[in-house]
Amino acid sequence: MKTNQNAEHDDRLHAVLREWKVDAAMPPRFQEQVWQHIARTEKTVEIQLWQAVRHRVESIFSRPALALAYVAILLIGGLAAGYLRAQDTAAHAEAQWRIQYVQSIDPYQRN
Repeated sequence: MKTNQNAEHDDRLHAVLREWKVDAAMPPRFQEQVWQHIARTEKTVEIQLWQAVRHRVESIFSRPALALAYVAILLIGGLAAGYLRAQDTAAHAEAQWRIQYVQSIDPYQRN
């Protein structure tokens, strides 16, 4: 809860801020310089972020055990995906062969 003293302090602060006027003139090309500074800062941040990510990946893979584990996981995942895809393709081909066999025996048989 706000006390009465805080409320008075806030009121005085708001009164002072309302009376405050800035009479200083802006330097020439100020806005252009601000945007140039922002652009330079954004480039620096992007470069630093990319360098941080790169450094993190390099530090992880500099340890042989982690690099080997990563490669093993990718290899097992790739083999599993390939096996499942091949199994699906083989099942589809087998179904087609069965249909063709039945149609070769009985040409009037459809599906």
